[in-house]
Amino acid sequence: MNEVRRSAAALEVRGLDVYYGHSHALQGVDLTLEAGVFSVVGRNGMGKTTLCKAIMGLAPVSSGSIRVRGHDITRRPPAYIARLGVGYVPQGRRLWRSLSVDEHLQLAAGLRRGAWTVERIYETFPRLAERKDHGGGQLSGGEQQMLAISRALLTNPQLLIMDEPTEGLAPVIVAQVEEMLLRLGEDGDMSVLVIEQNIGVATAVSRNVAIMVNGRVNRIIDSARLAADRALQQRLLGVGVHAELDIEVPAAGTEAKPEPQQARPDGPIRVYVSNPTPPTRWSQPVPIARIEAAARTFSTQVTRLEETARRRREPVAAQTQGPPVVLVVGTLDTKGAELRFIRDIIAGSGLRTRLVDVSTSGRHAASDVSAQEIALNHGRGGSAVFGPDRGAAVTAMAEAFASWLRRQSNVAGVISAGGSGAASLVAPGMRSLPVGVPKLIISSVASGDVGPYVGPADITMMHSVTDVQGLNSISRTVLANGANALAGMVRARLDQHARKDRGDGGLPSVGITMFGVTTPAVQKIAADLREDFECLVFHATGVGGRSMEKLVDSGQLAGVIDLTTTEVCDLLMGGVFPATDDRFGAIIRSRLPYVGSVGALDMVNFGAAQTIPERYRGRKFHVHNPQVTLMRTTAEENERMGRWIADRLNQMDGPVRFFLPEGGVSALDARGQPFWDPDADAALFRALERNVRQTANRQLIRVSKNINDPEFASTIVNAFRTLFGRTGARRRLAR
Repeated sequence: MNEVRRSAAALEVRGLDVYYGHSHALQGVDLTLEAGVFSVVGRNGMGKTTLCKAIMGLAPVSSGSIRVRGHDITRRPPAYIARLGVGYVPQGRRLWRSLSVDEHLQLAAGLRRGAWTVERIYETFPRLAERKDHGGGQLSGGEQQMLAISRALLTNPQLLIMDEPTEGLAPVIVAQVEEMLLRLGEDGDMSVLVIEQNIGVATAVSRNVAIMVNGRVNRIIDSARLAADRALQQRLLGVGVHAELDIEVPAAGTEAKPEPQQARPDGPIRVYVSNPTPPTRWSQPVPIARIEAAARTFSTQVTRLEETARRRREPVAAQTQGPPVVLVVGTLDTKGAELRFIRDIIAGSGLRTRLVDVSTSGRHAASDVSAQEIALNHGRGGSAVFGPDRGAAVTAMAEAFASWLRRQSNVAGVISAGGSGAASLVAPGMRSLPVGVPKLIISSVASGDVGPYVGPADITMMHSVTDVQGLNSISRTVLANGANALAGMVRARLDQHARKDRGDGGLPSVGITMFGVTTPAVQKIAADLREDFECLVFHATGVGGRSMEKLVDSGQLAGVIDLTTTEVCDLLMGGVFPATDDRFGAIIRSRLPYVGSVGALDMVNFGAAQTIPERYRGRKFHVHNPQVTLMRTTAEENERMGRWIADRLNQMDGPVRFFLPEGGVSALDARGQPFWDPDADAALFRALERNVRQTANRQLIRVSKNINDPEFASTIVNAFRTLFGRTGARRRLAR
C-alpha cells in the first residue's frame, strides 16, 4: 500500500464541479500533477482561485474527486488537508498585521517537521532576517509575499499551492520568486501547483501549462510553445496590444474595407469600456454611471491608437531609428510644468528631446509618448497599470517603462524630476540602460539613502531642495542646473563617440573584483596587464559585483578576472555585502573569457559586533574596524558555497579557468593568521571539484600558493592572456 502511495501523482483532480449559488464556477475540471512544478493560467474570473480553494477544502465541491499522493481529500476540512502535507500561499498574502515576521514563521514551523526550518528561511530570504521584528503590516509588497511563501514552506508540504505569487510585485522580486520556483522543482522534494497571470513566469517554471477558460481546463500546452506564440496567448488569454480596449486592427498585409469617415472632434476623445470590472460568468450588468466614470480619455484620436498597434508589430530597429534623443520622463499629470521647463532648457541647447509620461492616474497629459502607450509594454497590457491600487500601479508602470526603454536604441540621456514615487517609476528603467548613458533624477529623496534608486548603475541624483511642486525662484534654479548638467553630459558623450568613430580607440577593458584581503593580488594583476588592458577594479561589496556584471551585459568589458567572489558568502549566509541570485549571470549570457577564484570566501561581513545575528553567536570573528566584523566560514558553509558556484560555472559556455589557492583564500586565511583553516578550505575545493563539469573549455586548477602570493597572481595573468588571445576578444575595444 505504501508503494502505491509513493508512486501516486502529487495531485489528481477528476470531474471537479463547484457552484456558487446557481453559478457554475468549475465545470468538470480534470488535472494531474505528477511531480515538479505545474502552471495554470487564465484570465480573471475563469475559476483559477476557486480551483485552489476547492483543493484546500475552502470551497464546497459538488461532484468529482481530488487526490493528493493517492489520498482522497474531497470535502475534507482544511486542517486535515494541511496535516496531510498540502501548503497554501493564498492570493493577497493574508498576513496578520499585528504579528512580527518571526512570530509568523514560528507559528507555522510547528505543523510538520522537515527540511524547511526558520533558519533555512532566513538564509533563503535574507531580507526577512533583517525585518524579523517588523509587523506584517510594516512590510513592503515584496517582503509580504516572501513571508507568505515562507509561511507555507515551513509546513514542509509535499504539495504546495500558490495562487498568483507574483501579483503586484516589482520585477526584481518576481525574478526571485521565479528562481525559487525553479529550485523547488529541481530539488524534487516538493510538487508545486502555480496559478499565474504572468505568462513569462508561468512558462519559465514548468514544462507544461494548463489554460483555464470558463471554469474548464481548455487545454494543456507545452510552455515553450505558449511562450513563443503571441497569437495563441491573445486568443486564449486576452494578452495583446489592445486586449483591454477591444480595438480591432487589420492584420499585416491586408487592407481594411473602406468605411464612411465620420467627423472626429479635434479635442480629447473618450473611450468607453463596457465592463470596468473584469467580467465573469455570474457578473451582474454594470450600471451606466460606472461605465461613464471609467471612460478613458485620450488626447490623440483612435487613429493614434491604431498607429501604436502598427508600430508594435514592426521590428524594434524600425521603431528606434533616428538621431540621438534626450528623454524627459515623469508624471505629467502632477509635474507637467516642471518637466516642460526642463525640456525647454535641453531643447534650447540644440539637443533633440521627447517628453514621456509615466502617470498612473489615467488622466490625459499632452506628451510625445503617452502613459497609455508606455503601459502597453507591460506583460499583461495596460489593464495591469491603471488600477485602483496605487502601489501596484506604480510597480507595473515602472516595469512597463523599463520594457519600453530597453527597446529604444537612440537614447542619448534621460532626466526626471519628482518625489519618491516618480523616482521609483523611472529608476528601474534608467538602471537598464548601459553605463555611460547620462541619467539624472532631481528629487526630494536625493539627500537620503539613494541606494535603492541607483543600484549598480551610474544614475546621478540631485536634491531638489524644495519639493518638486510648482515653479519658484528655488525650483527654477535647481531644475535649470539639472537640465544644463544633463545637456553637458550628453554633448560630451556624443563628442567622445565622434572621436572614436574617427579611429581614436582605447585599450580593451577587463573587470577585476577585489576586497581588502585580496588587494595585493589585484595590484599585481593590474600592474602586469596595464600595458595591454584597461583594468577596472570593483570593490566586492555587493553593489561592486553587480556594477561589474552590468558592464558585462552592456558589452563594455572584454573579459573578467573574478578573483574575489566573497559576495556569495553574504548572499548565502545573510551578510551585509550580498550578491544577488544573478551573480555570474552576465558571464553566462555573454560568454566572455572568465578567470575566477575563491577570494575571501573565508568570511561573512557584518556591521558592528552588536549587529551580528543571534544564531551566529559563538563563532570565530575578526574585527576589521568598528563598523565591520568578519565571521569565518565553516566547512559546511564552504561546501554549500562550492555547490552554488559550481552550478553557475556549469552554465558558462565561454572559456573558463577557475583557480583554487591551496595556501589560503585571503590575507586572513594564511598560515598563522586568524582565519587559517585548511579543513574549511578543503571542503570548498572538494565541493567545487565534485560538482563542476570540467571540459577542455571549463577547468578547475589548484595552485599551492596563497591567493596574495605573487606567483598566484602571475598564474592568473598568464591564464587570462591565453584565453583572451584565443577567443579573439582583443578586437573588442572599450566603448
